[in-house]
Amino acid sequence: MARTGGPAREGAATALGRLDLAVDRGSPVPLYHQLAQQLEAAIERGRLAPGDLLGNEVDLSVRLGLSRPTVRQAIQSLVDKGLLVRRRGVGTQVVHSKVRRPLKLSSLYDDLEAAGQAPTTEVVRNEPVPASPEVAAALGVAEHSEVILLERLRRTHGQPVALLCNYLPPGLLELDDARLATTGLYRMMRAAGLTLHSARQTVGARSATAAEAARLDEQEGAALLTMQRTAYDDTGRPVEYGTHLYRASRYAFDFQLLVRG
Repeated sequence: MARTGGPAREGAATALGRLDLAVDRGSPVPLYHQLAQQLEAAIERGRLAPGDLLGNEVDLSVRLGLSRPTVRQAIQSLVDKGLLVRRRGVGTQVVHSKVRRPLKLSSLYDDLEAAGQAPTTEVVRNEPVPASPEVAAALGVAEHSEVILLERLRRTHGQPVALLCNYLPPGLLELDDARLATTGLYRMMRAAGLTLHSARQTVGARSATAAEAARLDEQEGAALLTMQRTAYDDTGRPVEYGTHLYRASRYAFDFQLLVRG
C-alpha cells in the first residue's frame, strides 16, 4: 500500500498535505479510480475547498508514488465531473464541491408507456462479458472482471426507436428475457428492492454505423443521439452503466432548466 506522508509543502502540496491519501496496489479496483474516489470524497466533505491547488500531474505523481498516466486519468475523471479544473501555469484547482440531490430516474420503457407509445422490446444480448476499462471505471470494478451485458432494441408502434446497451454488476438481480421484453430495467430494479437515488448522464450525437443503421432502420451515416448514464443506489453504489443510441428522426431529449441565484 502506497501512502502519502511528510509535512505539507508550499503551493501544490499545501492542499494535499491536509489529506491522508492511500492506494491499495493489491486491490482489484484500478489505482486511478481509488485516487479519484478519495479526492472526490475530500471535496465533498470540504477538506479540499474551492480554490485549493493540487498542483500539476508531475507533482502529484511524485508525492503519491504513482505513475503520471495514473494520476492524469484520476484528475481527468474529476475534471469531467466539474470538480477540478486545469489552469495553465497554475496546476489543478478545486472548482466547487459536489452537490447531491435526489433524482427521479425513469427508464425509456416507462416514459414511452406513459406517453401511450406502446413500447416493445427485443432482447438482443443478455450475458456475462469482461468489463472494458470504460465499464470498469463506471461500475467501480476491476478491468476484465465479469459484468452483465444487456442489449435491447426498443420499438414503438413496431418501429425501432432506440438501441440500449446496459452493464450491471453480476448478481444484482435476475434478468429474465421474458420479463425484459415486457417491462423496463429500472422497474425490475425497484421490484428487486433496489432504490435508485441519482445518476450522472451525458448526451451527445454521432453518425450511425452500417450495423447500427440496419438495427434502427436508418441509413448509414444518419444522425443518432447518444446517452451515457451511470445510475447509483441510495448507498452510492453504481448499479448500472448504460450507453444508448436513439434515432434523431424519432426521438429528442427535453430538458427543464432552472435558474439558480
